[in-house]
Amino acid sequence: MLDQKPSAMRRIPIVIATVVVGGLAGFAALYGLGLSRAPSGDPACRAAVATASRIAPLAHGEVAALTMASAPLKLPDLTFADADGKPRKLSDFRGKTVLVNLWATWCVPCRKEMPALDQLQGKLSGPDFAVVAINIDTREPEKPKNFLKDANLTRLGYFTDQKAKVFQDLKAIGRALGMPTSVLVDPQGCEIATIAGPAEWASDDALKLLRAALGPAKASL
Repeated sequence: MLDQKPSAMRRIPIVIATVVVGGLAGFAALYGLGLSRAPSGDPACRAAVATASRIAPLAHGEVAALTMASAPLKLPDLTFADADGKPRKLSDFRGKTVLVNLWATWCVPCRKEMPALDQLQGKLSGPDFAVVAINIDTREPEKPKNFLKDANLTRLGYFTDQKAKVFQDLKAIGRALGMPTSVLVDPQGCEIATIAGPAEWASDDALKLLRAALGPAKASL
């Protein structure tokens, strides 16, 4: 009997530890502390993840900073306006692969990147692809228009969000950390890849990657 008491006493910390660990695991499952499995994401976006995996070997050189989607993610239906002030949404471009770009005239890297985006639009735009460059200047609405005009950037459509809500919407899902920000979006509105910062979008590296994202038929062009 004397030998059993110390043994029982030794088991008490073990039992307490088990209860504590079990409680933490349950708390983590409820509040996402990393002990439970990550959500599988939108099933409709699994094809976008497959595309990201397929084109990942092409993310080098001028587009080496691209981060490929590793989990299904459907983007918010971003809202903005066109050159005539009419409301537009990201969902208006369903059926196309879209390079969404956020830029501003006060952002020096943005201004440097715009000619490459303009060239990219000229080279790849069509029924399968579009560059949607959204200006988020909150003051002097004519300034970004004049910038595009003075730089002779005529291929890009003009889109604007003077409240910069598109930036906040992407920031809320961890896809906008600074300016410029670009997200490659598949025809269902799902993330293929994201880049924080500028890229040479008209370079051979970028064109090869984007054509591969559009499918085997475009990759050979």
